[in-house]
Amino acid sequence: MNNRQGLVRDLLVLFGLTGWAMALPHYGSEFVVSMVLTCLMYVALSSSWALFCGSSRYLSLATSAFFGIGAYTSALVLEPLGWGAAIALGAGLATVVAVVMGAAVLHLRGTYFAVLTFGMTELIRHAISYFEKQVTGTVGRVLTVVPDRDTIYLTVLGLAVLAVAVSIGVRRHRFGLALLGIGADEQRAQTLGVNTRLVKIAGFALTAAFAGAVGAAMSVRWTYIDPHTVFNPFIGFQTVLIALIGGATTLWGPLIAAIVFSVLAETLRLQVPQLYMMSLGLLLILSVLYLPGGLASLRWTTFGDWGRDLRRRWRLLLAREDEPRG
Repeated sequence: MNNRQGLVRDLLVLFGLTGWAMALPHYGSEFVVSMVLTCLMYVALSSSWALFCGSSRYLSLATSAFFGIGAYTSALVLEPLGWGAAIALGAGLATVVAVVMGAAVLHLRGTYFAVLTFGMTELIRHAISYFEKQVTGTVGRVLTVVPDRDTIYLTVLGLAVLAVAVSIGVRRHRFGLALLGIGADEQRAQTLGVNTRLVKIAGFALTAAFAGAVGAAMSVRWTYIDPHTVFNPFIGFQTVLIALIGGATTLWGPLIAAIVFSVLAETLRLQVPQLYMMSLGLLLILSVLYLPGGLASLRWTTFGDWGRDLRRRWRLLLAREDEPRG
């Protein structure tokens, strides 16, 4: 399949999924719509995260910071400025913070970068908590103006579709090739003329823009928000897990994993939260050991390979047991 055929296939799949998702609120129950809304949120977050981190191999733990910035922005400007402006400002402010943060820490890699992005997330969360308590005299914000369910749903759906569409475009653009080059060998990419610093900051900012917009849209699901809720590190960790388990270097992997995680979350988290966390850990371990390419790399031949590997291990185990013991 050539590049053009692959593009047509990806766009047709995206178009079909979008049509199904748009029709769902008209026949689905409130529970199903709520579950799909959560799924769409993580599709947008994990797809945009994988767009930068999956290609460049930078492990960012700052998603919850950008999500929280968008949520707080929406809470502050939704009533005076309206829904569209709240989404745009949430994305814009998160982008500005990402540019400043990226300029400061994107020269680091590996564990150092991951720890610093997580540390900056916690710094932002505590700074907003301090401001709320000491300046405004509150610990959160009450949302008095909330759009209707369908408006929220279509907005998050639009952000999820846009995140996947941007991923499709970037993977076929020089910008995407530059990110792949940085992930493969950053020094070599520099020698080939790639402005790696600018590319990394732009990719990081693009991820932040989607996270900020999603945070602004999802904030209205709560009638009251506080820093602990919208800057919850679990949002960032789950985004990373979804991308890694689905396949951070693939296009459809984050979407597939977001569906799996959403079903697990709604069926297990409220009733047996310990089992839900164990399931996340088990999925991550199995993916690392047996499916390094993520769920998107799963094929029918994969099961045959697993079967042959198990039979080989079993024969080796039996052969060791039959060896004479001295």
